[in-house]
Amino acid sequence: MDIFVPFLKSFIVGGIICVIGQLLIDLTKLTPARILVMFVVCGVALSAVGIYDRFAEWAGCGATVPLTGFGNVLAQGTKEKINEIGWLGILTGPLSSGAAGITAAIISGFVVSLIAKPKSK
Repeated sequence: MDIFVPFLKSFIVGGIICVIGQLLIDLTKLTPARILVMFVVCGVALSAVGIYDRFAEWAGCGATVPLTGFGNVLAQGTKEKINEIGWLGILTGPLSSGAAGITAAIISGFVVSLIAKPKSK
């Protein structure tokens, strides 16, 4: 039974993050793009104060997969590169740490664009 606890925590945490996003869409005049940027910035901010790593360790993929997790990856990469190479790490850190996710998103978007037939509005 203990094997299901991490999955349950991930599901609940990821679901809560999605519910917050849906509530922001439904109850505010914020555009989805602004909400997505807010999630990334929240991940960066929580990572900067040292909260997000502990939260992600507890919540598992429920915290690392959503956009808040992407913000955490960007912040952690920046910290590591600044410690490694100095101020230049501000520019290189986020891209080097998030390269796999960014590349996967670009390739997935390209493949879907080849398959999908969008309708004009």
